[in-house]
Amino acid sequence: MDKLFLEELLKNISADSFTVTFWDGTTKKFGDGEPKFKITFNKPISKKSILEDASLAFGEAYMNGDIDFEGSVQEIIESIYRNKKSFLHNHKLLNKLFKSVGTSIKDQKKDISHHYDIGNDFYSLWLDKNLNYSCGYFKNEDDSLDQAQENKVEYILKKLNLKAGQTLLDIGCGWGNLILKAAKLYNVHALGITLSKEQYSSVQEKIKENHLEDLVEVEYLDYRELPKLNRKFDRIVSVGMLEHVGHANIPMYMDTVEKILKDHGVFLLHCITGLFESECNKWITRYIFPGGYIPSVREIVSSFPELDFHLVDAESLRLHYCKTLEHWASNFETHLDEVKQNFDDKFIRMWRLYLNSCAASFHYGVVDIHQFIITKDLNNELPMTRNYLYK
Repeated sequence: MDKLFLEELLKNISADSFTVTFWDGTTKKFGDGEPKFKITFNKPISKKSILEDASLAFGEAYMNGDIDFEGSVQEIIESIYRNKKSFLHNHKLLNKLFKSVGTSIKDQKKDISHHYDIGNDFYSLWLDKNLNYSCGYFKNEDDSLDQAQENKVEYILKKLNLKAGQTLLDIGCGWGNLILKAAKLYNVHALGITLSKEQYSSVQEKIKENHLEDLVEVEYLDYRELPKLNRKFDRIVSVGMLEHVGHANIPMYMDTVEKILKDHGVFLLHCITGLFESECNKWITRYIFPGGYIPSVREIVSSFPELDFHLVDAESLRLHYCKTLEHWASNFETHLDEVKQNFDDKFIRMWRLYLNSCAASFHYGVVDIHQFIITKDLNNELPMTRNYLYK
């Protein structure tokens, strides 16, 4: 019964021809032409689990070794995306009357720690030398990952139009490269906040190593606690953090930014976006980013009028993120022996699927990533063209 159900499902799963070997040893080809890849089912997957959530069912099956692939994992997932009838397009829209419960600060710390406190040594194996865990910016096709991440940080700092002596806040500062670079290049006073203890300790060390104690500081702090500092900033930047806020807390997040941004101040928001409001991939939220939620562009900008936020610029970097993830996935495989010293096969398969599925998602537009330049009330001092960004 499960095999017949799977065969029917597999008819509409891919845009390319492929072969499947089932747990009973039989092999079947799907589609016309030369097969592009092979799927092997080492064990049956229950019909019930697939009907409940196919992405979760297949993701768990791959993690557990119940499914194996022959061929590029990214290309296989892209092939599934290209078939509009596949389960990857069966998303569930959020009901307009849906009222989600916002993540508490306690749960937020737990969720962030789940992902970012795996260990700095682990991330250093496959990220760039400065541990930038967000989309790079490829000025040239052959830019290295290190160069693309330097490009990204410099690009963001240019967009902020920083001036010496100004104050800069980085909400979700990661391993601190942006605030360190801002202080060095623009002589600004920069504060970074994070909920990752590993990142917090690392940034503290880097501030001392670079002798930037007078210009740079880091706090282990939730964004909701920022008003308690009784400080306001000329510039605020947030890179890859809004995705952790959750659907219900986006208005609170925007309101917090408004409270601590000075009049005429500039806010640069860099985040993954969806085409519309929908439930997140349950495999991702269960195993990779608990509490994660990808907002739509209209969801983000809907609060702007009430806050007197003015959208100055919006730019999609979707293909840049695809290329970044391809670098990460390649580096991960290159350093597999080191990863195996601390993590089991299930963890490795989980991260391989995560990195490759995200690359596939950005390549075929299922998700996007945007940089928004926003001002609090009108700011007539920003450049009128984009020429300054490319000098």
